[in-house]
Amino acid sequence: SSQLIAYRLRTPLFSDYAEKQRFLYLPADSRLEVDREGRIEFPVGTALIKSFGYPAAKGKLKIIETRLLLHRTDGWVALPYVWRADGSDADLKVGGARLPATIRHADGRQEAISYAVPNKNQCKQCHSSRNEIEPIGPIWQNMIFSSEADRTQLRARASFPRNGLFGESIWDDPKSGTVEQRALAYLRVNCGHCHRPTGSASNSGLFYDDIIGGEAAMGIGKRPVAAGRGAGNFDFVIEPGHPERSILLYRMKSTDPGIAMPEVGRATVHVEGVALLEQWIKEMKSR
Repeated sequence: SSQLIAYRLRTPLFSDYAEKQRFLYLPADSRLEVDREGRIEFPVGTALIKSFGYPAAKGKLKIIETRLLLHRTDGWVALPYVWRADGSDADLKVGGARLPATIRHADGRQEAISYAVPNKNQCKQCHSSRNEIEPIGPIWQNMIFSSEADRTQLRARASFPRNGLFGESIWDDPKSGTVEQRALAYLRVNCGHCHRPTGSASNSGLFYDDIIGGEAAMGIGKRPVAAGRGAGNFDFVIEPGHPERSILLYRMKSTDPGIAMPEVGRATVHVEGVALLEQWIKEMKSR
């Protein structure tokens, strides 16, 4: 029968430290197709539901936004909803919105930000492949289901041509993989939806969804395609042994709209993510 299935991601997309609740709705008697990289082909009628929120009083989570991806006969449709202050209902905001939010960091520091709800074009920018909207988060190996019964039931409804290549490294869990494995998992989730051959950043020559072309495709020892303000007067996207001279880190540590990467979805710096990639680059042997 049809049901709402809760899941979380081993390595999630960073969104200004927002906590997320994720649900998958599948039509009755439908099947999933999973390709060799773990990407899922969802049947028409599927709904992907993701809510964003921040901790509130008494340990509760205050949901401020819910995004829907609906698979219709003519393709996927992205719909962002903003919740009213009293939590009674949510309103469709195709033009996006700006909402005040307060981040409470692990060290106790608080940071006030202007949280961005994406507009329709920004949804398409990240979710676009060959000019069509598609899901980017649910990759089979990266998904953890709240119920083993859900996972077992989904396995029975899914077709797997080959084992996936994503791996099960968790970016912030040192026990789950090497520094490099965790760094690549982080890059794939946070950058790979645009930096892939069919994505909006394909002209950069950087591919983090599927590593095509080895080190150059990851930016190691690679000069930028365009050496504008975003390059910060540095020579290489990644300079082995030198995170402080690597364009990748320079852009990740910036909140300037003309420099910051990713371009959409954050108003602050992911301190812990930056630290992982700094360690990865620092440990690289100079070429």
